[in-house]
Amino acid sequence: MKLEINQPVPDFELIDDEGKTFRLYDVQEPLLIVFYPGDETPVCTSQLCDYNDGIHIFRDLGVEVVGISKDGIESHQKFKKKYNLQFRLLTDSEGNVAQMFGCKTLLGTINRAVFLVGKNKELLWYHKETLSVFRRTKEELIEVIKKLKQENKI
Repeated sequence: MKLEINQPVPDFELIDDEGKTFRLYDVQEPLLIVFYPGDETPVCTSQLCDYNDGIHIFRDLGVEVVGISKDGIESHQKFKKKYNLQFRLLTDSEGNVAQMFGCKTLLGTINRAVFLVGKNKELLWYHKETLSVFRRTKEELIEVIKKLKQENKI
């Protein structure tokens, strides 16, 4: 299954860093989904800390942020606490949601990617990294969100 821009994103459920169920279709605002290979890896840490530094801007723009990796609840809790992350980290232990989004590799790992899902659950924008050492900055994502707001898509 390939997700397409302006097409609906299928619903999914994952467990968050507090052991609570996160369901996509329960989210009322646009959602920035950040797929990342793993907690405590250098690029992932830099990426998620960068997004955390701009979390107030994302929120002011009406966008919720969540991170998704294969790491478990305990790993997410430690990672979140260590870096004071202000958004939910979700566990996709089998990589099923990553596969749905086209982010699961042949080796079963998760590729770095970001997806912006509208409040009506349509895919508005995405970027998948070709190499895991690259990442989108918060500034790039904020510009994308502002542009989509100007176009009345968010």
